Amino acid sequence: MATEKTVTELLTRSNRLGSNPKFTNYAGGNTSAKGEALDPSTGKNVEVLYVKGSGGDLGTLKESGLAALYLDRMRALVDVYRGVEHEDEMVALFDYCSFGRGGAAPSIDTAMHGLVDLAHVDHLHPDSIIALATSVDGQKLTQECFGDEILWVDWRRPGFQLGLDIAKIAKENPQAHGCVLGGHGLTTWGSTSEECEKRSIAAIEKAEAFLKAKGKTDPFGTLVKTRLPLAAADRQIKAAAIAPSLRGIASQDNRMIGHFNDSDVVLDFLASQSLEPLAALGTSCPDHFLRTKISPLVVNVDSDATVEEIIVKAHEQHLGYREKYEAYYKKYASPESPAIRGADPLIILVPGVGMFSYGKDKQTARVAGEFYVNAINVMRGAESVSTYKPIDESEKFRIEYWELEEAKLRRMPKPKPLAGRIALITGAASGIGKATAERLSAEGACVVIADRDLEAATKVAVELGGSDKAVAVFVDVTDEAAVAQAVAASALAFGGVDLVVNNAGLSISKPLVETSVTDWDVQHNVMARGSFLTSRESAKAMIAQNMGGDIIYISSKNSIFAGPNNVAYGATKADQAHQVRLLAAELGAHQIRVNGVNPDGVVRGSGIFASGWGAQRAAVYGVEEEKLGEYYAQRTILKREVLPEHIAAAVFVLAASELPLTTGLHIPVDGGVAAAFLR
Repeated sequence: MATEKTVTELLTRSNRLGSNPKFTNYAGGNTSAKGEALDPSTGKNVEVLYVKGSGGDLGTLKESGLAALYLDRMRALVDVYRGVEHEDEMVALFDYCSFGRGGAAPSIDTAMHGLVDLAHVDHLHPDSIIALATSVDGQKLTQECFGDEILWVDWRRPGFQLGLDIAKIAKENPQAHGCVLGGHGLTTWGSTSEECEKRSIAAIEKAEAFLKAKGKTDPFGTLVKTRLPLAAADRQIKAAAIAPSLRGIASQDNRMIGHFNDSDVVLDFLASQSLEPLAALGTSCPDHFLRTKISPLVVNVDSDATVEEIIVKAHEQHLGYREKYEAYYKKYASPESPAIRGADPLIILVPGVGMFSYGKDKQTARVAGEFYVNAINVMRGAESVSTYKPIDESEKFRIEYWELEEAKLRRMPKPKPLAGRIALITGAASGIGKATAERLSAEGACVVIADRDLEAATKVAVELGGSDKAVAVFVDVTDEAAVAQAVAASALAFGGVDLVVNNAGLSISKPLVETSVTDWDVQHNVMARGSFLTSRESAKAMIAQNMGGDIIYISSKNSIFAGPNNVAYGATKADQAHQVRLLAAELGAHQIRVNGVNPDGVVRGSGIFASGWGAQRAAVYGVEEEKLGEYYAQRTILKREVLPEHIAAAVFVLAASELPLTTGLHIPVDGGVAAAFLR
């Protein structure tokens, strides 16, 4: 069937191009194909344009991500086009050209694909091409590189007029395979999908070879000795130490998740004499600055600056960055412009250390960093053969605060309750900890799975979606250095920490006279000392972020209830319970809330019960171990067994925004035990 062949070829081509970072960036560019399809409403074949829809990613594109339009209707829009000053209205008219039901929303670039006569069109953002496109003499360099095979189009904001311009070039220059869009990227075309893809790749590789042959070996100039990279281990230590403060800077207007990059590409740029002047010029390709803002915040320090010096300087420069960005907005905004979306940087560069990038979630933060690496590559290429000259600042504003971009943001799903939050959970590889990690992740949080069993923790992190959603770290909560390293790992992975769940625990059930000092010490070390250490190290990061936070203790009914053969466990749980009250009183000044959950009888899936505690408690109560959960349930008011998911639900309630003024509270999740009622 022609339709199936057209779509299959388009998706295959798109996935190949989109999965290669030298061809295009994540979610950047678009592809299309024209083919015949049966119109169910007439029973006749019609020509249909299939084009990647708004907001999709070529590397992972599926059929559901394609927009399908009647080609004749789409092309007939030229008859109602009222000129450049009215071109934004054309995107809404694409909806009246839709073929079939469902499908993705047509993107701003749809006209470029539909108006070109050839059946297949690729629009990509390769670093090598954009290097030519952002050179001060880009048109001359393009002609020198490609001759009349790839032509030049002056910068124009994406839209209907750009589509008309490119279609005209393709029609009037049959020898041409495509064109370089000034300041922007590459568009190629072909009669077949294979021909179009080959032309795209050939153009990109030809530009790469041109830059290599013609370019200077040191386009960024000499390296500044005082800004050379620190040793890898030292970079990691310093990055973890400053990450919470930098995240707080990036989150003054909107809560952000962070990503750290200390690749050679980044470090070389940070050490160059061109760092400040090139960074100030900002990025050029629309996809780049939409995700990185028009320019980064460069912290003006040398590589040997102390953590304290970096943080002080970053805060000082942040004030100037905000003033400059707000002035930029006021200079170009009109009464119709969308409201300012925040004046904080999305890219922070620290010489000798690396790049910190930010976004609403981990993927967005990581991609922002990838885009700035693209921008560095573009600047290097342009400077190697010419002088880097991005599009004008006024044009950047017209893209950044374009109503069509704003509409794209409005179509995004509502954020989940814990979006933008970073949760560190101890003992998270099993039982209550695992259930809590699963719940918090499902509610939008980035999760750090901290456990002594790194293999099991890694399995949980993978199940939750991998490094954009969760990371695993080894931690022995009794070890002060290990706890500090776990919090540092959270800072490196996601930028800091907002929510801590002190869940790691164990229990040994013995009568007083049989309880050894070792029994006493191990339980107090893991739960009382471990919670203290985890809370202390996490609070340091939360205070540095200045974004508030939550510390939640998984305590126990036994922190209140006095039962037999339980002195060590009950005492350490009472210690934890009082830590909640003490820390709530102390940390409230930093908007850090401290609360607790008091479970009881969580047998199913529990690591504690499986490790011998279940058998011990069953012996105390004179029941079979496998029926211990039922026994616990029957002694409660509600006569229902408590599961790990119930504890996780209580943690979520405490961490979500519905109880913003609650601190120092213990929530019992025990099925109702009158003897453990709080008084």
